[in-house]
Amino acid sequence: MRLRTNVYFSPEILRQLIDLSDRRKISRSSIVEAAVTSFLSPDATDRAEAAFTRRLDRLSRQVQRLERDTAIGTETLGLFIRIWMTATPSMPAEMNGGADAQGQARFQSFVAALAERLNKGQTLLREIPDDVWNKMEFAKNGREES
Repeated sequence: MRLRTNVYFSPEILRQLIDLSDRRKISRSSIVEAAVTSFLSPDATDRAEAAFTRRLDRLSRQVQRLERDTAIGTETLGLFIRIWMTATPSMPAEMNGGADAQGQARFQSFVAALAERLNKGQTLLREIPDDVWNKMEFAKNGREES
């Protein structure tokens, strides 16, 4: 037994319902009934929740990688600055002109080398896991890295 009910739609939704009904050659009531059934089905809720869970898991992993990469970058930069500040002596004032020019040339060389590495897909972050893995393997096997 089927019961009748009145439902109100916005003009846009009603137009889409009529178009779908005409294209598929099925009644509007059948379409609305299938949509309501799908909406009320517990499976639809479970599927939506599972999809959200997968997306959140993927986002969590991406955020963890970003945190790791940022920490590695920060530590690398901090270590480099500490070593550079410790190893680089101050220049007398009369030598600053030549040192500035040499510094600019060295910086341009650094930028070119960095661009070349990045264009080839070589990154420090890709090298670090291999280095860590190799050190762990050497330690596990009781051998020292040479």
